[in-house]
Amino acid sequence: MLFMAKKNIVVIGAGFAGVYATKRLAKHYKKNKDITITLIDRHSYFTYMTELHEIAADRVEEDAIQYDLQRLFCRRKNVKLVTDTVTTIDRQNKQVVTEHGRYDYDYVMLGIGSEPNDFGTPGVKEHGFTLGSWESAIRLKEHVRDVIRRGATEHDPEKRHALLSIAVVGSGFTGTETIGELRDWKDVLAKENKIDPDEITLSLIEMAPTIMNMLDRNDANKAERYMIKRGIKIMKSTGVVGVHDTYVDLKDGSTYPTATLIWTAGVKATDQAANFGLQQGRAGRILVNKQMESQDDPDIYVVGDVSLVDEDGTGKGQPQIVQGAEATAKAALLNIEAKIENKAAVDFKPNYSGFMVSLGSRYGVANLMGWMHLSGFFAMLMKHLVNMLYFVQIYSGYYLFQYFMHEFFRTRNNRNLMRGHISRQGNVLWTIPARLFLGAMWLVDCWGKIQGSGSWFTDKLRLPFAWLQTAATSGASAAGADATTAASGAEATKAATTAAKSVFSLSYEYGHDPLAVFSQMPTWMYNITKTLIPNQDVALFMQKAMTIMEILIGLALVAGLFTWLSSAATVAFVATFCLSGMFYWVNIWMIPMAIACMNGSGRAFGLDKWVVPYLQKTFGKWRYGTPKALYGTDTTK
Repeated sequence: MLFMAKKNIVVIGAGFAGVYATKRLAKHYKKNKDITITLIDRHSYFTYMTELHEIAADRVEEDAIQYDLQRLFCRRKNVKLVTDTVTTIDRQNKQVVTEHGRYDYDYVMLGIGSEPNDFGTPGVKEHGFTLGSWESAIRLKEHVRDVIRRGATEHDPEKRHALLSIAVVGSGFTGTETIGELRDWKDVLAKENKIDPDEITLSLIEMAPTIMNMLDRNDANKAERYMIKRGIKIMKSTGVVGVHDTYVDLKDGSTYPTATLIWTAGVKATDQAANFGLQQGRAGRILVNKQMESQDDPDIYVVGDVSLVDEDGTGKGQPQIVQGAEATAKAALLNIEAKIENKAAVDFKPNYSGFMVSLGSRYGVANLMGWMHLSGFFAMLMKHLVNMLYFVQIYSGYYLFQYFMHEFFRTRNNRNLMRGHISRQGNVLWTIPARLFLGAMWLVDCWGKIQGSGSWFTDKLRLPFAWLQTAATSGASAAGADATTAASGAEATKAATTAAKSVFSLSYEYGHDPLAVFSQMPTWMYNITKTLIPNQDVALFMQKAMTIMEILIGLALVAGLFTWLSSAATVAFVATFCLSGMFYWVNIWMIPMAIACMNGSGRAFGLDKWVVPYLQKTFGKWRYGTPKALYGTDTTK
């Protein structure tokens, strides 16, 4: 028996619009138990569609743009996840019908997205490749690897040229970003297959006389110059009218040899859009009014690429981009809330703050708010920030972190914005000596503190703070304390009769005393320390506890266990010792060495190789549960 809430909202499609709307609705109604939101998608994950080219050109791992729905919604108790394919909407009975069940609704939000449009060009389906899904990106990547491998060993010049030629049709967002990413991958492929990179030919084919027509002309020209400089062939005013296994037919009657034709020349509503009995417009998109209601049923809202708002009467509709998807979803969810809460409806308000296009991992062009033009590093940085902003909008700190890691730290072959300098794929083996030395330093330093006359585990005061020394000299325990100067804690560490002059150096100099980082504690540090360690009893406890912590840090570094935390603790301890007047410039090397050891050095010949993945798996399961391929076990048949 299907659970009946007072209001059921069913969201069809876990794309940009669907996930955005579901998150916002779930938060808005998190305290209202009478509202249930059901999110239905044929996959158990959300695909970050705008980054498919990164998968197709092997920049990131295959699962880098897959975001599990359970991880996105596990904390939203008013959201029900269903993995199924929607077949139709029974408007008479107000039920969404899937292959395996039915779901009652009061309001439906339909966001089933778009798919590539080949305009009926012969051979595209049989011999071409598109980038409309995660599966198609994987298929393209495997094909490219295969043809380059075969081309590298092909003796026939014509066959070799066709196998080593890759052509992209269409210079929109998908086409230009794909060709740019393939250019980055080209050098890697050439090296892996032992061929000259110049043998791999990349061509961008565009029917119009100019490319990248969604951008300002100056920005587009700048991008074109960059592509040409990197060896990409630009073929303008060139139409493809047929696709074959090893060549394509061009509109002028000639042929172009290529075994890899990637079609990105247009998009249309998914074929599934015709199953709902709703009026369709250009490219199969479903017609809606300004409140995002379908023209056939005011309780069915259509959002994202599949919707068409004909504001200017041209029939073109709003751009099929992420900003458009979010804007339509926002209008739809606000109007659903308005109906439930008896408020006034709102109109769809397109808000396109700019356009950004990447041409590989390190270069891009951007036009923000119509007046700010960026290129290169700053354009790519802005693109990453905008991508990360989406995760902020859907309240997913987990996947914000994962995006950051995938794009900056888990890439290979220097293919990230920082040119590989911060990539974790670099060999961390060489930091093992630094880690072992740093750990050994802590243990050797602590050896004199745990045994003999200098032990810190006796009742003899070792902390050289002025207020503690003053108290000690006035009581019965004065004989057990070192003579100190009341003016400052740091002065207590110096021999009062020394004649040598303290000298700044980053290494020990024979015949000189090392210079302290701070000759005396700053006033604010003095006040904090005196508050935390007000008397000898607390001081005796703290000196024992500090020694134990130093030993644990040393052991952890040597064993490679919790290396990041141990290294961070090293930095914190050294900074505290410096501010306390108990540390010298000659030992300041500990800070940069500890930071260097934070690069994952514990995973090479260290316990972190097993402990950290185990903890990540255990705590991930505790917080998010076990990701599944199917959701929804209480459906009605």
